[in-house]
Amino acid sequence: MFISKLMPTSGEYVTLEYDGKKVLGMIESLTRGSPSISGDILDPTVVEKILRYESVDEHYVRGRVQLLCDVETQELLKSPPPPGTRINKADKQTLKKIFGEGHISIGNLISNPAVEVRVDLNKMITRHLAILAITGAGKSNTVSVIVEGILNLKGMPIIFDMHSEYVDAKFTGGVKRIDPSLNPLYLSRREFQVLLDVGKDAHVQARYLRKAYFEAQKKIRDGEKRDFIYHVLDSLREIQDTEENSTSGEKSALIGIINKVEDFNHKFRGLVNSSTNNIVDTLKQGSANVIDLGQVDEDYADVIVSHVLRKLLNKRKINKVPPAFCIIEEAHLLAPMYTSTLSKHWINRIAREGRKFGLGLCLVSQRPKNLDPNSLSQANNAIVMRLIEPSDQRHVQKTSERLSDDLLAQLPSLNIGEAVVLGLMTKIPALVKIRKMEGKLIGNDPNIVEEWQLKIKEKKKKTEEQHHEINALYEGMD
Repeated sequence: MFISKLMPTSGEYVTLEYDGKKVLGMIESLTRGSPSISGDILDPTVVEKILRYESVDEHYVRGRVQLLCDVETQELLKSPPPPGTRINKADKQTLKKIFGEGHISIGNLISNPAVEVRVDLNKMITRHLAILAITGAGKSNTVSVIVEGILNLKGMPIIFDMHSEYVDAKFTGGVKRIDPSLNPLYLSRREFQVLLDVGKDAHVQARYLRKAYFEAQKKIRDGEKRDFIYHVLDSLREIQDTEENSTSGEKSALIGIINKVEDFNHKFRGLVNSSTNNIVDTLKQGSANVIDLGQVDEDYADVIVSHVLRKLLNKRKINKVPPAFCIIEEAHLLAPMYTSTLSKHWINRIAREGRKFGLGLCLVSQRPKNLDPNSLSQANNAIVMRLIEPSDQRHVQKTSERLSDDLLAQLPSLNIGEAVVLGLMTKIPALVKIRKMEGKLIGNDPNIVEEWQLKIKEKKKKTEEQHHEINALYEGMD
């Protein structure tokens, strides 16, 4: 706790010198007080009388400083300062030493805009990242700033783009837009089963499909040229011909799975293609790899994300692809709290194992309370922007031991583009104004009023042109 005659700002960095150390702290809360007016006075008229005689200079500020680290060693502190220790505003050089030594710049300190905040990219990727905020707070811009920083270092970011926001972004190294087409030959049996809408409880259908799936894979690998789906259908019909003594339930299940496979090509026309390459083999280092999921449903998106994460992890284990950073938009849909999905399984696998193999995750969500806590807790870094709902705030705090109550209290009051940045990628927590991505990004809010007016102008212009054509026609007849 401290008292002051001057008015500092919440979130401002300060230094204290004691025990032979220079210590960095951050102001977390502030109140104003008066030596003459105590909390025991309940009568407003008494307060008015006191104020007639009390000078403005007699007011003071009381606040609380969170002690952060030794400026020289960046080690955490184990002893508090003695009473009466002077608190000074941290100078620019001290702050640059703490915040300016990372690989990529993400913005500037809110309390001191002259100080650039840089983060350690190695620790961001190996220890994973969560970007959390309400809609419109600046998540897409933050993702773009990080992607741009990675590309400047010739890295390999992969964006699972749920709303086609990044396909036209102007990144260094360009955007490699990847169509979400799948070759069924490369799908796992479980992924294929999800696309066919064969539920976990449909045990008989799953048994028949499993047998046909492996038979089709064998025929393709033996050199048969027909499409994978046709091989699956052939195998199912062969089973139908040979199992005449099966029960009525089994016959019904077999007919059902045949119908689902027959509908498969129609349902996923243009998305599932036996001649297409594996998505992972098309990824390019030094470019923003954007897997465009804006036109597919959630089940198909789940299979795509699961498929790519599974293949990436397996290939990184044998060093067949470069280290990668996978950015998963709408993470609460792909790794929900109460529902089991294919993506959730592989997100958790990579969260646990990815560090050893140079495969990182970034979970982006505006609904943290709906996001699987196991997945979120594995993200040891966080950029938390404006969050209003207390349930979202509590969920984030539960999964991040570095988010104190005082930092949590800052979240509702953050402006667009402002964030609490914490975790291993930065030496200490920081309140940051994320810098603006200069390239085009679709995720910005549309100007709806301007669009309405433009539509009216276009309609009016079209009507006038039609009138001119009609008048010209009549003049020609005269």
